[in-house]
Amino acid sequence: MKPVVLFQSFKPHPLPATFAEKLRSGMAGGLGIFLLAGALHLLPQPQFPLLLLGSMAASAVLLYAVPHSPLAQPWNLVGGHLFSAICGWLSMAYVGDPLLAAGVAVGAAIFLMYVLNCLHPPGAATALTLVLGASQFQQMGLLWSALIVLANALISLLLALLVNNFLPRRRYPQMPPKHMPAAEKPLMIIPQQEDLEWVLTQQDSLLDISIDDLTEVYWLAQQRAQARFDLATC
Repeated sequence: MKPVVLFQSFKPHPLPATFAEKLRSGMAGGLGIFLLAGALHLLPQPQFPLLLLGSMAASAVLLYAVPHSPLAQPWNLVGGHLFSAICGWLSMAYVGDPLLAAGVAVGAAIFLMYVLNCLHPPGAATALTLVLGASQFQQMGLLWSALIVLANALISLLLALLVNNFLPRRRYPQMPPKHMPAAEKPLMIIPQQEDLEWVLTQQDSLLDISIDDLTEVYWLAQQRAQARFDLATC
């Protein structure tokens, strides 16, 4: 990569979301963490406290800023944190070197989340949290540590369901993408940038686009381009 291109790649990438949507996301994320902290405080805590995990703040970014992202869906949220926590606790308990344990925990968490189709980036932070708080979590034991993580993740999921579906033009959770129906006739019109931009403007919330999302956006833009072509040739 040329140096000029490399430096240009460090420029901020514009986010296609309105100011109102950005404000809603920030307020929803703050409300979600506030309610999560309150709920954890009110739950019964017979022996050890139900801690508020810092990795839940990272989850809040996904849940409330990009709720349509595949990485923000319920299985990703709950499974990602739970299996990462198990990786973190086992690494902390059985790897003697703390530096090595940190690397093993995060690496194993990423691998396991990928294998189990629950990739959730904040999960790796949960794995690292258990290694960094080794003395505390080792005293609590694996089951109580897993309970802490489950309580954080499940309450966060409940709040995301309530808050996101209260906000306009949000649907949470997202259904797995369906295969697009085949067109009755070949579409020879290639969408232009304006067509893609038009489709994106119809989404009021920020899209963290996966391959499936991008395929759907392209298909919708293709339909619009074909309709414009048919109208011009009438």
